Amino acid sequence: MALHTDLPIYRTGVRLLDLAVKVQVQMPRTVKRALGEKITQHCVDMLDLMALANATQRQVRTGYIEQLLAKQRAITVLLRVSHDSRYLSPKLWADSIELLGSIGKQAGGWLKNANRAPAA
Repeated sequence: MALHTDLPIYRTGVRLLDLAVKVQVQMPRTVKRALGEKITQHCVDMLDLMALANATQRQVRTGYIEQLLAKQRAITVLLRVSHDSRYLSPKLWADSIELLGSIGKQAGGWLKNANRAPAA
C-alpha cells in the first residue's frame, strides 16, 4: 500500500487546499469566516478522508470515499456561491473547478475499485 501522500488524489487535494487559502485571503472580512474558513476546513477534511480511505479496506474504505465525495460537492457549492457573489476571481474559480473535477473523477474511480474488491 502506498503512502497517502504519494497518491495523485492527495496531491490534487493539497493543491486545492492551497487554492482555498488564496480564496480566503481574497474574500472581504465580512465573509471570510462564513465562507472562507468553511471552504478551507472542508479541504482539510477531504485530505484526512483520503488518508483514512488509503489506510482501510472494503466497506470502511467505501464509506470514507463517499464522505470525501460529499465534501467535494460541498466545496463546489461554497465556491459557486463565492464566485456568484464576486468574492472569488474568475481565475481562481476556473482553477478550483478543474481541481474539484479531478478529485471527483479520481474518487469515483477509487470508489468503483473499492466496490469491486473481492471479500476476504
